[in-house]
Amino acid sequence: MSFRGSAIRVLPDLLISQIAAGEVVERPASVLKELLENALDAGATEIQVTLDQGGARRVQVDDDGAGLAKEDLPLALARHATSKIRSLDDLQAVATMGFRGEALASIASVARLSIASRTKESSHAWAIRAEGGTPEPAARASGTTVLVEDLYFNTPARKKFLRTEQTEFGHCEEAFRRVALARPDVAFSLKHNGRVSAHMRAQTPAERATVLLGREFPEASLPVEARAGTLRLAGLAGAPQAARPRADAQYFFVNGRFVRDRVLSHAVREAYRDLLHGDRQPAYLLFLEIDPRGVDVNVHPAKIEVRFRDSGAIHQFVMHALKRALSPTAAEAPIAYATVSRGAPIRPMQSGLGLAQPAAAYQQFMATAVAGAPLPATEASPPLGYALAQLHGVYILAQNEAGLVLVDMHAAHERIVYEALKSNLDAGKVERQQLLVPAAFRAEALDVAAAEEHRDTLERLGLEMSAAGPNELAVRAAPALLANGDVAGLARDVLREIREHGPGGALSAHRDELLAGMACHAAVRANRLLTVPEMNALLREMEATERAGSCNHGRPTWYQLTMADLDRLFLRGQ
Repeated sequence: MSFRGSAIRVLPDLLISQIAAGEVVERPASVLKELLENALDAGATEIQVTLDQGGARRVQVDDDGAGLAKEDLPLALARHATSKIRSLDDLQAVATMGFRGEALASIASVARLSIASRTKESSHAWAIRAEGGTPEPAARASGTTVLVEDLYFNTPARKKFLRTEQTEFGHCEEAFRRVALARPDVAFSLKHNGRVSAHMRAQTPAERATVLLGREFPEASLPVEARAGTLRLAGLAGAPQAARPRADAQYFFVNGRFVRDRVLSHAVREAYRDLLHGDRQPAYLLFLEIDPRGVDVNVHPAKIEVRFRDSGAIHQFVMHALKRALSPTAAEAPIAYATVSRGAPIRPMQSGLGLAQPAAAYQQFMATAVAGAPLPATEASPPLGYALAQLHGVYILAQNEAGLVLVDMHAAHERIVYEALKSNLDAGKVERQQLLVPAAFRAEALDVAAAEEHRDTLERLGLEMSAAGPNELAVRAAPALLANGDVAGLARDVLREIREHGPGGALSAHRDELLAGMACHAAVRANRLLTVPEMNALLREMEATERAGSCNHGRPTWYQLTMADLDRLFLRGQ
């Protein structure tokens, strides 16, 4: 292949570095990320970041790490010079944040860069500028300072693509946050235009998460801790009430490196699949530890993408670990604290609810409270307390030790039925109940044919139906959990799912969607008046049911108003 009017020639080193910089140095935040990773690789325990004009004017990182000797300073600025890998074997088991040895050279090709560094053994520091020259004596404590000024001063075409100062600072702040979350054992500070934006001592992971993500996130999250061979997943998975409109609180680290990976993202989505409402996005802070030989980090110049050697095993491990962590009962889940909002619209009446519990404990509790006597020391109320009343046929009001509990009875019962259906189907047996009067409904010819053809699948789901005419089906038995619900509507939906996905798909890939729809037909509706024993039975079922903090569609099932909240509403003590 030849190109008319030109000859093949070797590119100058500066141009080679500037081409590399196009991939490595996208904006000031890219510079900051590379410098922070170098500081961590040097063993720093304290890192100070100074920015001016969103980082376009200055990015400076000071650390107390091992430092560089005089003779190593020129090499630090050379392309593909690194102390972190020496062979292909090292590249296949990278355990450091940086490894290519091109970041400083790439940055120096599009900015003014200088380094001052001192090892613990040296009597003083040495400094060097990237524009040329030799190391010169300098004054500083052991560690390294890297100063990057006037980004893109020599490539104005790229400089014009920088955004506003505030936007660029926002990206720098996010790069800083990711690194600081990954290393809570390191102290960090961030200063922008002379103003301190963040200052953190070395602390626990939970304390670091509180500082950087807000107090609400840890309080509304569930701990994650799982191991399998050399794999370990730890961190915090946000409960459904911590979900957000945007995916702006999702942090996944692999061996301490922040990554965006399709395999991991899909595993997380699967774990949250029946917990989130609408387009809500989960919040999480997760750390995956894996043998470095099991993951390739040399996929993208920015090192934000990885490739797993056994992606299927990683996907299954992460998904199941998260599912287990996200499956507490209502008694174990983080408390959802209430904010004042309007109630849901009233829904149609429902004729029955299959829950009952002796009311003796509740009545004893209420009798003691009404008499004004203190509760016995041995009688602590259950986590969701005891029912006080029902509000507009929609909400249950209950009293627990903290204060007032508000429960959406339909959402709560829907989750209880859904989880029970899943357990029964997994056990291979869905208990059926014969209907005294078959539930007949008009059906298309294809539905009648599907009911005959897939009789075995329907029976596995607890449904027994047969043709009652050319365009009519009759349901003669239904799952015991659903027998008091809308049986005809339930049968229509199940047949539609089987026709659309086939019996295999309905019971495998789309199983949870099918069961969630079935549960919705059976759940107690608004305007259904419950007795006190029924309300308390529902509360006890919630405390014993996994994922009972949200319904099948991700809506919260209950909120807590503490006595302090109520006191503030009524200005008590003010």
